[in-house]
Amino acid sequence: MQVKIYSESPNVREVRRVADRLREGAVAVLPTDTLYAFACSMEFKRSVEDIAHLKGFKLKQAKYSLLCASLSQVSEYVRPLDKETFALLKSALPGPYTFILEASGNLPRNYQNANRTIGVRVPDNAILQAIIEEVGCPLVATSVRRIDEELEKEYLTDPELIHEMFGNRVDLVVDGGIGDDSPSTVVDCSGDAPVVLRYGKGEINL
Repeated sequence: MQVKIYSESPNVREVRRVADRLREGAVAVLPTDTLYAFACSMEFKRSVEDIAHLKGFKLKQAKYSLLCASLSQVSEYVRPLDKETFALLKSALPGPYTFILEASGNLPRNYQNANRTIGVRVPDNAILQAIIEEVGCPLVATSVRRIDEELEKEYLTDPELIHEMFGNRVDLVVDGGIGDDSPSTVVDCSGDAPVVLRYGKGEINL
């Protein structure tokens, strides 16, 4: 199934339609402020396993991000932040950043990295934020994988081509327009000082 939602004014009915499917355990391809992503509700381990299969990983090998609607929602699933880290996140989010933080006991171990951390995002995308808010909990997500070197950009950014490739392997694809072809900037905040692990779309000064 393919659902068209316009970022300028996300249709409430369509947002609820997508959110209802996610609350039922659906795996979706959703737009973000960077690459399109495979996503599902964090409440369905089986759906998270399906995403790992789509990526070609075993569940424990897959690196997921937690997509949140706000910094407040982020705080429910990570350990208390020090003042410097909180200020950094507040200045950057919502935006094209993934912050690696220490997970709290509210986050299932299956979604954590080996060192009990999780990548969290608050994407600056009106469609995605509306969907997360309607679902009522964060989404577990990972970017749509690179498929063909010659068509790499198109298959990462064009929802029509993404639907052509994955439409029979996911429950729905949300068409939010042509996406960005750059990944998020990844900042590890789980140590003594923040470290940029990958420079992507977001610019950041530490």
